[in-house]
Order: sequence, then structure tokens, then C-alpha cells
Amino acid sequence: MAVTMSDISKLRKLTGAGMMDCKKALEETNSDIDAAVEIIRKKGQAVAAKREDREASEGCVLSACEGEFAAIVALKCETDFVAKNEGFVALTKSILDAAMAAKAKTLDEVKALLINGQPISELIVEEIGKTGEKMELGAYEYIEGAGVTNYDHLGNKLSTIVAFNLPVEHQVGKNVAMQVASMNPISVSRDEVPAEVVAQERDIAREKARQEGKKEEMLDRIAEGRLNKFYKESCLMEQEYIMDEKMTIEKYLQSVNKDLKAISFKRVNLNED
Repeated sequence: MAVTMSDISKLRKLTGAGMMDCKKALEETNSDIDAAVEIIRKKGQAVAAKREDREASEGCVLSACEGEFAAIVALKCETDFVAKNEGFVALTKSILDAAMAAKAKTLDEVKALLINGQPISELIVEEIGKTGEKMELGAYEYIEGAGVTNYDHLGNKLSTIVAFNLPVEHQVGKNVAMQVASMNPISVSRDEVPAEVVAQERDIAREKARQEGKKEEMLDRIAEGRLNKFYKESCLMEQEYIMDEKMTIEKYLQSVNKDLKAISFKRVNLNED
């Protein structure tokens, strides 16, 4: 039976595969659409197996917020060319939408979700079959709060989400999310900096002061001063506000509402900081 353009078009709509792949699958199955779909899916599985040892260092990162819940999804691939592909970005968005709807809390929960009755893992394999590249869910983060916001940096490589103790105006929240994207804080406040990080920074400060020839009895005081500088650079609420260096983020939020505070954030970046 001759393969028709109508059948090829139908198979492309069902699978998103290329025209020649659809034509070959239909020829192989004597124009049996269901069997052709299965061939294309198996091709995706075969490609996925072959690419398993490859590094997926590119990809698409997207975020969203609704009500008191916000999330980030990163779908990774091998090349920037595929990362910018419309179908790849759309798949990332659909995974994010499913995670938001389910209010998923872990990456494993996201992997187990269904989109239109089909497991996300199968959808990724199908996309692998279309592009010939390794793909994987690289990251999933979520936060909850009385107020939440999100920010996707241009290029879909970096996204941030921030939670607040109170409902927050969209632009105010976005400004803080952009701060997190730009300045890459390690915690909201100094109280949340891991003890091992504090100890390491204090040791580094003491050793640097010693190498500068400072007296031993002065090392602790110098180290504490440098540790305070570290906090101001690394803790969100103490950082200089990127849009007004005369204010910290804490002061900025207080200028909006004296009780408003950031309580948590997440940041996913596929590029090196």
C-alpha cells in the first residue's frame, strides 16, 4: 500500500517526528498508523539507550507561580540548538504545568506524572527520538509561602522563585527574584548559613589576616569583620539591592510593608555562575 501525505501528516501530528521518519515507519507497517507510532517510540528508546553515556549540559529552565506555590523545572539536553527548539521548550512547559497542577514536592513525583494520560518519561523518550540527543529532567524545585513569585532570565537557562511571609505585589516580588538571579545568595539570612560554611569562611579570614602580617591577638576580630562582609554579600536580606545600592533587600521590602520578609528561595542555573 502506497504511503500517502495524509497518513504522513497524521503520524507527524501524533508523534512530532520528522517527515522522513514518518514515511519510513508507514512503509514498514504498510500504513498502519498505530504500528508506525510504536516504531517511532521504539526508535526514541533506542536513541535514548545509545546516548545514555553522553553529557546533557544544555537545556531549558522554566518557572511558574500560582497562589501560594511556585516551582522550577529544568529539562536538559546536549546542545543549545535543541534547547531552543520550539518542541523542546513546549515539552518543558508542559512538564512544569503538570508539576504545578499536582503541587509536586520532589523530582521523582514529577517523573511519575501523566500528561494527557502519557507518562512524562515516555514523552521525553519521544522527544529524544525526534532530536537524537540525550535528554533528562535535570532539576525540580518548589517553594510555598503566603506570597510567591518567579523570574525566568532571558534565554531560559536561569530561573528563580522566592517565597514571602505575606502576599506580595507582582513587581515587588519579581524585583527580589531578579536579585536572586543576579546576586546568587546562599541563604535568606545569616542565621541560615550552614555552620560548616561559616567555619570555613572564618578560617579563611583568619589565615588571610595572618598572611598579611596581622598580630595573632587581632585575628579573631579581623575574621569577624570579614565574616560580616561575607554575610552582606551572600545573604539575600543583607545584600545591596541591585536597583538601589543605598538599600538592602531587607530595607527595600520594609519600604513596601514594614513586616514583609523573604522566607525562602530557589535558583536553578544551567550556566556557570
